[in-house]
Amino acid sequence: MDLGLKGRKAIVCASSKGLGRACALALAKEGVDLVINGRSADALNATAEQIRAATGVNVTPVAVDVTTDEGRAALLAACPEPDILINNAGGPPPGDFRDWDRDDWIKAVDGNMLTGIFLIKATVDGMMERKFGRIVNITSSAVKAPIAILGLSNGARAGLTGFVAGIARETVRHNVTINGLLPGPFNTDRLKGTASARAQREAVSVEEAVRRIGESNPAGRVGEPEEFGQACAFLCSAGAGFITGQNLLLDGGNFPGVL
Repeated sequence: MDLGLKGRKAIVCASSKGLGRACALALAKEGVDLVINGRSADALNATAEQIRAATGVNVTPVAVDVTTDEGRAALLAACPEPDILINNAGGPPPGDFRDWDRDDWIKAVDGNMLTGIFLIKATVDGMMERKFGRIVNITSSAVKAPIAILGLSNGARAGLTGFVAGIARETVRHNVTINGLLPGPFNTDRLKGTASARAQREAVSVEEAVRRIGESNPAGRVGEPEEFGQACAFLCSAGAGFITGQNLLLDGGNFPGVL
């Protein structure tokens, strides 16, 4: 299936590994030139080379902290007129809300709410002028089904989701869509970090804890990053212009509701 994206340009945040990398690779396979981002230059450069070798597209790595003003400026300097923006940032740590102070909350909101909003602000008008834009925010299944130990993430990501719900209805008439992808348990370093508490509690390895998480899912497994990337590429496709303001849950059927 041709997604109609060849020759487009994309910024993919936090894409040196995990779900961000999977999204970048899926877009590259459709002929999209990339600006990818991560904090570790070594990991980012390795990912850039792997994607170039696999797809032949142009890949520009920008090793910055995208949650800072300076980081976002560097990213936008590398790609001032993106057709596609994938907002992504590492989630805040789990814990007990009683232990979090104002600084913890501000850091979470900066990383998982305001960073996305500022990048949308910097790019959406140009997309509307050019009559094409696809913005995808990678958030979390916790937006629909909050997880107590992920309170910082619950709050910050829900804030971004609420903001997008308003503006996505204003941009779509210009062929600019804004949607959310909500991952459940995927086979990433993030999941392994979350599973470590369960591993300690149950006196098993982290790998076994991840396996048990998958076993309890209706799908009988955790998701693979490639599956997530393919969903992202579809939402960015030329044919997805009638989908906006939506939050696509990819969780193997774990959420029990109908909406």
